[in-house]
Amino acid sequence: MMFNDFSKSLAQLGDSRFRAVLLKGVGLTLGLLIAITLVFSWLVGWVTPDSFALPWIGEITWVGSALSWGAVLLMMVLSVFLMVPVASAFTGIFLDDVAEAVEDRHYPGLPTVPPMTLWDTIRDSLGFFGVLVAVNLVALVLMFFVGPFAPVLFWAVNGYLLGREYFQMAAMRRLGREGANQLRARYSGQIWLAGTLMAMPLSIPVVNLLIPILGAATFTHMFHRLNRT
Repeated sequence: MMFNDFSKSLAQLGDSRFRAVLLKGVGLTLGLLIAITLVFSWLVGWVTPDSFALPWIGEITWVGSALSWGAVLLMMVLSVFLMVPVASAFTGIFLDDVAEAVEDRHYPGLPTVPPMTLWDTIRDSLGFFGVLVAVNLVALVLMFFVGPFAPVLFWAVNGYLLGREYFQMAAMRRLGREGANQLRARYSGQIWLAGTLMAMPLSIPVVNLLIPILGAATFTHMFHRLNRT
């Protein structure tokens, strides 16, 4: 049944509200990373002297510029790794729009859900981002001890996190935090498995940017399916 949840989400990927969430998340991420790069480059240039003299070589005037450009290149490399978690954090702010789009198409007639406050949305998104980074740092250390099973560990850890957070988000809209916790505990194994399948494409560039949206849509379907049983 979880594959049916995913296929329905994939079929709705062209929905204008899905695209809007993706564009907002990626746009804010690019803006933030560009701003950090410019500030970091400026700071490196500011703390580096314009020129200095070395014995037997003479005055060197290009070090500041070289370090500034090196800072830009360093941030470009780091951005490759930061893009997905930062985009996921930003996209998480708008995932309620994804769940609403799914319900409007597939579950018409449901009572209107009061929108979450901006503070609650940002808090949950930042909390998920913090847990995502912390757990993956632990998993990174453990990968040195598990050898060829490292990808399995990566999928299992991120699968647990994706399943937990996206199902919680979908369920809280209808059941509140306590009701969502109870339903998630009842079906924790199935939710973890679905999250693990969702985590596998995280290592594929560009595709991984779609995972927050597909995850929110898939677990919205899963919530409505499990809540009827």
